[in-house]
Amino acid sequence: MLQKNSFKNPNIPLETHDNVEDTGQPTFPEDENINCPKCKKMLWVSELEENLQVCYHCQHHFRVDVRTRINMLIDEGTFVEYYANMKSTNILDFPDYESKLEKAKATSGEAEAVLCGVGKVNDKKVAIFVMDPLFMIGSMGTVVGEKITRIFELAKEEGLPVIGVTVSGGARMQEGILSLMQMAKTSAAVKRHSDAGLLYITLLTDPTSGGVTASFAMEGDIIISEPGAFIGFAGPRIIEQTTRQTLPEGFQRAEFLIDKGFIDDIVDRKDLKSYLDRVLLLHEVEVD
Repeated sequence: MLQKNSFKNPNIPLETHDNVEDTGQPTFPEDENINCPKCKKMLWVSELEENLQVCYHCQHHFRVDVRTRINMLIDEGTFVEYYANMKSTNILDFPDYESKLEKAKATSGEAEAVLCGVGKVNDKKVAIFVMDPLFMIGSMGTVVGEKITRIFELAKEEGLPVIGVTVSGGARMQEGILSLMQMAKTSAAVKRHSDAGLLYITLLTDPTSGGVTASFAMEGDIIISEPGAFIGFAGPRIIEQTTRQTLPEGFQRAEFLIDKGFIDDIVDRKDLKSYLDRVLLLHEVEVD
């Protein structure tokens, strides 16, 4: 039985960024200009926003919050959010978890690390979930797993395709085994949706790692990624320490994974909506 304060001085990859490359740059620039973490050139914030948070020198894709992502992919005025009031609690009485949740809510402006709902992509109705890099790096706890499971169940009932946008440091360690159980739970929901003959498209963004990669992120019928996205289970430092081998250049980046057949395509952010539109058109099912 788990007791209060059972875990002391946790070394949590989600918080230490051990699994995720730290660029040393803020996700969202607040000043008038910022240096690109990839090419180091100065970017004007206003021009960066106009370019969908993509560096106009080297095409580095900055991370974007859930509302911005929804606006990029879903037709204006068509998105309806579901399960907005669901939020995590400290179910294991994990030290300082409440304060971390409050900080994540303040930083992201969201109640949880995933946003779910229904909307339209060029007039094609879809169910969609989008994970938030600003909420504990999109970590997967029980509420995240429940919300994703519910959106698949809703999509199955209404005969809708699902678009999933992933960004995550993995399972939320403050919720222990209960967070890991979400891998099986969400995977079962994906399977039921698939058995109904419905389409599931996953868009992997930087970073997609840990238990999310080991479950619903890699279970799409069509798996695409943004350029340069980190995609993997364990981080490269952990793998090198375990195997005592030097990893090849670009290991666990989207360009490496497409060469190995793990993903189907790499799509620039400006082309994502038109790409999804074409895929949905090919698999279109009439929905009232």
